[in-house]
Amino acid sequence: MNKKIEEAINAQINAELWSAYLYLSMAANFHAEGFGGIANWFEVQFKEEQDHATILYNYLISRGGRVELKAIDAVPTSWDSPLDAFESTLEHEKEVTKMINDINALAMKENDYATQNRMQWFIDEQVEEEDSARKLIDSLKMIKDNGFGLYMFDKELAARTYTQASPLQTAE
Repeated sequence: MNKKIEEAINAQINAELWSAYLYLSMAANFHAEGFGGIANWFEVQFKEEQDHATILYNYLISRGGRVELKAIDAVPTSWDSPLDAFESTLEHEKEVTKMINDINALAMKENDYATQNRMQWFIDEQVEEEDSARKLIDSLKMIKDNGFGLYMFDKELAARTYTQASPLQTAE
């Protein structure tokens, strides 16, 4: 395994775990604020980010690389409003998109076609992540301070269910 790519994927594994921790913190915040549906949405995000880390973890192992887990930095623990949290989510997902794109660019430079292929799944996933956050932001901007609208928004997000991310490979 190319050492530069191995280092970049290790950094991404740790970034995905930090993302999971961030979304779990957001869920805890909204449980404390009485928004169980919004908390549920972030709990699903937490699980998805764990899946993303696992996909990269297994990929690195399957390529003969060495996984190096690092300490996870502290995450924020409170947000002013649901809108603030989802705007933070969008900004964070844009940063993750840049990291994924950088790994793909490195894989292209290093002629690592397998990593380019794996990163394509993540590139597609990031388009979905950013689009989802934008749509939720748009909804919250329409709702403004309407209590009933926020109540319905929370109820809608309570219906979100977890679906295991793919492609989950197992390290052998």
